[in-house]
Amino acid sequence: MKPSNELFDLIQSLTKSEKRFFKLHSSLQSGDKNYLRLFDAIDRMKEYDETSLKKLFKGEKFIRHLPSEKNHLYRLILKALRAYHGENSISSILKQEIKNIEILYTKALFEECNKFLIRAKKLAVHHEKFYYLFELINWEKMLLEEAFEDGQFTRDLDGLIAEEKEVIDKLRNLAEYHVLYSKINYVFRSGGYVRTEENKAIVDEIVNHPLIKDKNTALSKRAATICYYTQGFCNMANGEQAVALEKFKKVKEILDGVPHLKDDLAKRYVRTLSNIVNCNIDLGEYKEAEKVIAEMRQLPEQQAFSNADITVSIFKNTGLAQLYISQRTNDYIRGVSDAEELMKSLSDFEGNMHKEHELTFYYQFAYIYFLAGQFNKALYWINKLLNDNENSLRQDVYSYVRLFNLVVHYELGNLDLLEYTLKSTTRYLQRRGRDYPIEKVVLENMRKLIRAQNDETRRKIFLQFRDEMQGSIKGPEDQAVLKYFDFFQWIDQKLDSKLVPSMA
Repeated sequence: MKPSNELFDLIQSLTKSEKRFFKLHSSLQSGDKNYLRLFDAIDRMKEYDETSLKKLFKGEKFIRHLPSEKNHLYRLILKALRAYHGENSISSILKQEIKNIEILYTKALFEECNKFLIRAKKLAVHHEKFYYLFELINWEKMLLEEAFEDGQFTRDLDGLIAEEKEVIDKLRNLAEYHVLYSKINYVFRSGGYVRTEENKAIVDEIVNHPLIKDKNTALSKRAATICYYTQGFCNMANGEQAVALEKFKKVKEILDGVPHLKDDLAKRYVRTLSNIVNCNIDLGEYKEAEKVIAEMRQLPEQQAFSNADITVSIFKNTGLAQLYISQRTNDYIRGVSDAEELMKSLSDFEGNMHKEHELTFYYQFAYIYFLAGQFNKALYWINKLLNDNENSLRQDVYSYVRLFNLVVHYELGNLDLLEYTLKSTTRYLQRRGRDYPIEKVVLENMRKLIRAQNDETRRKIFLQFRDEMQGSIKGPEDQAVLKYFDFFQWIDQKLDSKLVPSMA
């Protein structure tokens, strides 16, 4: 069985200050501290190597029980991190306050317990933390029962029950919005733009859901942000970019107006700005997109946006957006320059970036090189993506890159290889149910092009290719292919220039 890398990954994710705190935290503990030696040894590794670890501590008792020692160290690090980040989020603070209330209650210090309860409730209400508020109301009912037994009737039980019902309604409302968001997010994350009947049905169901369709259905600002965000996603799925832009702007407006909520929902805020940028780009509003990109790049200066996860998200969203703008504005010199800078930075985020985002970078690097006429470099990144296929991720990307791959090989003059590649691409699309009409048009016309013997025949094929592409676009979902590769742009370029591919 392959040794687990979980401990190595956790240690490598620690900042210098977190490592320092862990060691200070450990120094307060008594007893044997072999786990600190294990920590230092793993911290020095570039890649996890359990064999070298066993050699390093050969002959020592603790290394005979390495799995349990690793598990012990893992839990100690998490315990130290809980203490280190104990007051970094409102959820952590409320958890601590609830624990304090529990301790004081068990010691029958009801008056002191009530003081903590009042303070924690104000905090939970202010931050719309309904789950914790529900738990705090339960504690309040228990304290009220103790007060009744002591002959004190300062609080109306009916009023408390009414408050509890309101909190439950808000909690249920928020949970229902989360379910709707998860559904629409699944559609985009698994297959990209909506094209299958199954995914269309999911989007239609969400669009017509009372919580999305009706007005004023969100019972809190948190719920309102998810409502508008989900509406924006649905509008994007239906090709309504201008409407989607307004929905995402509403999310931004709400969060900007409630700074503590914005900090608590930092990742949603970044994603909202990213969707605003993408809508701006789709609508040709490039200057507006550049402004929002600049705003996103300033966010890590704020404490709530300075952690590793948010930093990666900002790097990904701004970097890809900059490449999209270069592609749309035909500024390929800038695009290639930006791409090569991003390539250098990409290694800094290795291990912290989701695979889906890495794949998207690979695709965009290939596309900008293609547009700049650097076909061999484009092929390098295409192959990197094709050799890293993960069946659970973004099958739209894996499908479109195969169509893109055909065009690159055509430009490079790899016509013999194209015969095989066409067959394998056709099989791939058929197996995954992604052989839509527009994909079939691409495959059929590429097949004709590699067999064409002269420029006159190629010109006729390209003209027919263009007409058939146009005829295959029935709705906004069919435009999805053009977001990944603009076949019309390529066909027009071939019709205006030499039609014979270069020989490489």
